[in-house]
Amino acid sequence: MTSLRTAVPIAVPMAAPMASPVVTAKTALPVPDYMRDVYRWAYIDPRNVRLLDRNIVVSTILWGNNRRLQRITFGEFEPGQRVLQAAHVYGDVVPNLARRIGPKGHLEAIDITPIQVACMRRKLTGLPWVRVRRANAREPGGGPYDGVCSYFLLHEVPDDWKRAIVDGLLASVKPGGKAVFLDYHQPPAWHPLKGLMSTIFDHLEPFAKGLWDREIWELAENAAGFSWRKETYFGGLYQKVVARPLAAGSDGESVGQPEFADEGSLCNRTRGGIKFHSRAPAKERPSNKHRPGTTRKFLP
Repeated sequence: MTSLRTAVPIAVPMAAPMASPVVTAKTALPVPDYMRDVYRWAYIDPRNVRLLDRNIVVSTILWGNNRRLQRITFGEFEPGQRVLQAAHVYGDVVPNLARRIGPKGHLEAIDITPIQVACMRRKLTGLPWVRVRRANAREPGGGPYDGVCSYFLLHEVPDDWKRAIVDGLLASVKPGGKAVFLDYHQPPAWHPLKGLMSTIFDHLEPFAKGLWDREIWELAENAAGFSWRKETYFGGLYQKVVARPLAAGSDGESVGQPEFADEGSLCNRTRGGIKFHSRAPAKERPSNKHRPGTTRKFLP
């Protein structure tokens, strides 16, 4: 269940189940209404699934950035870690993530639709450190994890699901771990693809602009309990947001300052009572976006 999500051969040998509930006819998860009503053609129809689950499709949708975005995302995880992949992705994304983690680690790969779970099992066959199961990213289970990966998932779900998924994934991260969100981002007005992407979203991805209207950290109920680092790519069309649990003081309160890396040079940013220190990747053009209520001061 991901519009631009990739996956390569990695199947999970049905080895010792971990502490997640067994799915039976009585306990099976329902396929969400939005999935049936909006994305049946892309993620449920067997013929289209076979046609779309190819690297060339993913690379085309991502304007040739498929490999780069995988490197950017997977570089956040280390071999030997225990990682959750929050949904299936077309192409070779999930297998490549599994290879990044390696046989000394463990990858838990979930999806909410049976056909997408079957696709992952087929691709991940032969990788004993990978386990595929059907689950809802709002309540993924099996945690805590060293890392959680959401790769082009949030733009495909309604706003209430965005909030629930962000909270569910953050709750699955162990102290010292991280959640990594790679997804679309609102490009600046000068971006040559902004108009075209807006039209595509209006017709094919009706929930995507929810990520144009707000920051990912704004979707989290407990944003202040995490540090936040954001980087944008391809002129601001894509974003990577990394959330890490903040250490708790003796009184149980979070301590330390969240960090927020935004497109542009080093800056301080305060919003919603949370202060962020920002730095963006070197080759990106600075953003002109200035939201109401945001204090933005550029430093030398």
